[in-house]
Amino acid sequence: MTSHVQWTGASDREADLALDEVVAGLRAARFEWRERQRRAREPGGRELPSPDALQQIVQGLLGALFPMRLGPHELRQDSEDFFVGHTLGTQLNALRAQIALELRYTARQSGEPAPDPEADAALLTRQFALALPQIRRLLDRDVEAAFEGDPAAHSVDEVLLCYPGIHAMIHHRLAHELYLLGVPILARLVAELAHTRTGIDIHPGAQIGPGLFIDHGTGVVIGETAVIGERVRIYQAVTLGARSFPVDGTGQLKKGLARHPVVEDGVVIYAGATVLGRITIGRGSTIGGNVWLTRSVPPGSNITQASLQHSAPSEA
Repeated sequence: MTSHVQWTGASDREADLALDEVVAGLRAARFEWRERQRRAREPGGRELPSPDALQQIVQGLLGALFPMRLGPHELRQDSEDFFVGHTLGTQLNALRAQIALELRYTARQSGEPAPDPEADAALLTRQFALALPQIRRLLDRDVEAAFEGDPAAHSVDEVLLCYPGIHAMIHHRLAHELYLLGVPILARLVAELAHTRTGIDIHPGAQIGPGLFIDHGTGVVIGETAVIGERVRIYQAVTLGARSFPVDGTGQLKKGLARHPVVEDGVVIYAGATVLGRITIGRGSTIGGNVWLTRSVPPGSNITQASLQHSAPSEA
């Protein structure tokens, strides 16, 4: 017989939901998962960083980076510094708490206790904060590249406020710094905020030089070990991906190998192109739309579907 929860004050409709059965089933599923993952009973409260907290932190950082464009609408220039200082104080303290959560989680996963996660989190937060002026300068180059590369752009302000590629790059510059500081979960959470909103998926590990212009952007994928030089232009639905995934002796994927393309300065990659593996796209090259490319090309190349059809299969 199906058991039904009789919550105090529950209506007949609520009582028909068999909530006690569902709660018991979910409890069993959790225990099975923890058993497979060899996890002990999880202590205390939440043990992982919070996506909701990161969303609020990043929103505050956007305002601190671009106060008169992405800050509050009532802000005036004579109070910019006050706003930036107050916002950074609030959001960086919140970030420190999230970093401490990840450090504790990582220590538990490794089985080695963290020496002092609060002190380590404070140090990492300080390093992140000191990187913000350089991140702002890199983003200025990205905004200028988009304005100069798109005849439809009427101003740099329009680019900053409206272009999904710039929104993705703001998040990536922040996420990449967190990745370099050794908090990859936080980095991925920040990257996914932009991915969800724009459809542009940039792994926080990707190394991207100044002046990247992602035009339109939907469906762009840039992998973890991709390296992109200066003044590169990428259109929608481009993939900079891995060609293969080596495994170790136990059949597990090898982590951390360089498996994504190197794109040198001044390259243009048109819509729908797929570039796979640790290959190099030489400086100033153009990769045409819908090209499938798995070999390196020298500087100044012009690769189209027609040119690949005349190449040997092993070179395509």
